[in-house]
Amino acid sequence: MATSEEASTNVPAGATEKSRAAELECRDLFRRAFRRQPAGLAIISASSPDGPVGILSSSVASVGIDPPALSFTISTLSANAQAVRHAQTMVVHLLDAGDLALAQVFATPGSTRFGPDMKWDRLSSGEPYLTDVAIRMHCRAIGHMEVGESVIVAAEVIDVAHNDSHALPLVYTNRAFHVFHEFPIR
Repeated sequence: MATSEEASTNVPAGATEKSRAAELECRDLFRRAFRRQPAGLAIISASSPDGPVGILSSSVASVGIDPPALSFTISTLSANAQAVRHAQTMVVHLLDAGDLALAQVFATPGSTRFGPDMKWDRLSSGEPYLTDVAIRMHCRAIGHMEVGESVIVAAEVIDVAHNDSHALPLVYTNRAFHVFHEFPIR
């Protein structure tokens, strides 16, 4: 039986090129499929040695209720994302239709976040939070898993601040922000 090293040296050159082409096609199809999949938006903020940082995320998901936990995915290529990744605690802000301007700021590379024109404060434990967002969750990181150029972060929810807001959620799909209308299920 050939070892994996011996087997890889016996692969014809054309087969390697073909498998690379198939891999690239799969990535393109995957990217196109998820462009059509709507995702809720959140801003995740944390303290870093350089000050407050924040990222826009379309990957926040509920993990469980006992304990209350969520997950989100961040890039390993962004400095702000790396600061969030290495933070022990963070604040996850769930965005609604009234938060479009905030989403645009946090989606723009190099934009000023937590500047004098933005309404924000710090929790008593030091994490920055956006004061006008209706729902925010103070979280503690409980695990990380690296996947390619991304990291999945699992976090336990320590506290939830929830203002009564009837605004519809802000979502991202097909490379644009949207607000979906509600249709009752019959």
